[in-house]
Amino acid sequence: MLEGRRIVLGVCGGIAAYKAVEVCRRLVDAGAHVSPVLTEDALRFVGALTFSALGSEPARTSMWDTPDPIPHTRLGQGADLVLVAPATAHLLGRYAHGLADDLLTNTLLATRAPVLVCPAMHTEMWEQAAVQENLATLRTRGVQVVPPEEGRLAGGDVGAGRLADPATIVAIVERVLGPGDLAGVSVLVAAGGTREPIDPVRVITNRSSGKQGYAIAAEAVRRGAEVTLVTTTDRPVPPGVAEVVAVGSAAEMQAAVVPRAVASDVVVMAAAVADFRPAAPADHKIKKADDGAVPQIVLERTHDFLVDLGQVKPAGQVLVGFAAETDDLRVNAERKLASKRLDLIVANDVSAPGTGFEHDTNAVVIIEASGSVHDVPLTHKRAIAGAVLDAVVRVRKARASTET
Repeated sequence: MLEGRRIVLGVCGGIAAYKAVEVCRRLVDAGAHVSPVLTEDALRFVGALTFSALGSEPARTSMWDTPDPIPHTRLGQGADLVLVAPATAHLLGRYAHGLADDLLTNTLLATRAPVLVCPAMHTEMWEQAAVQENLATLRTRGVQVVPPEEGRLAGGDVGAGRLADPATIVAIVERVLGPGDLAGVSVLVAAGGTREPIDPVRVITNRSSGKQGYAIAAEAVRRGAEVTLVTTTDRPVPPGVAEVVAVGSAAEMQAAVVPRAVASDVVVMAAAVADFRPAAPADHKIKKADDGAVPQIVLERTHDFLVDLGQVKPAGQVLVGFAAETDDLRVNAERKLASKRLDLIVANDVSAPGTGFEHDTNAVVIIEASGSVHDVPLTHKRAIAGAVLDAVVRVRKARASTET
């Protein structure tokens, strides 16, 4: 799977640097061309000669150790992936803030290849708000994080912070650089909250930012899918999305989604579609009355076209719904799963801290029509996206095995 793939292996100055030797060996054994880049502090723990012997080319430790005037550009542009293992708190902070004061950080800023960072540090450092905020920033930019494991740490105590096992790291590299478990699959994602006009100026809407839907679109692209994004927001479109359709109201979203869903292998309705809209929107701005009277706005229900999608779902299609709840999470989600004939539903309690609308994080329960339930604790929405698409892949594989 890694045959001929070019990987820059960045090694930072932490005790876990010795494990990077095994990572390097495993990558080369898997067929990858590995270019080791060691920071100055990494040399306090491991030797450049070791990585030169095991890597595919001599280890680099400085911007100035060869006649090449732009080594970071050569490394960054030529890489299929940049892997940093271990990634220290110092490296994560510099990378998150765009600092480039050595060869490794220059290379990270000079690449458009996928970047995989593998943090390793003491538990207290790992749990620091500053470290977690830097990681959150990097995740929003598409950087993938391999979380540290719990276990015995330098100093003898036990906790979270030890570098992920080299075999785990290499397996994730193979997953990132492999053909992708959604290669050739058409995925339609709906994102954002609809806006229902009261008059030409005012609307009824909700607090959905579209962040979760965009994260799912980005993750689907990374896994090799051909992605169509129907959205109500003007957020930056994830690179690689094949088609973007801008909509505003629930009716406009229905008009965009329904015909495209017929030709889609997977439909993910992450959008927050309004349940109600003004029955008779004014064709002019409603003015404040001099006598202080307040206009009465009569609401009507919007059409729940997700029900239609469930009824006319093509054979083999995976239909994913979302349920934003404030109480009876599982009960309400399971009811929607059954009534709308979904293959799986993603439910979250939007009243819980750090979850749901407008946040960069979320915590969800993924319920499959088969009865399988997967709880995903509070994490970044890109990680939630990965869990949702993992469930989609499980459903597709289960169907394929049944059909054969």
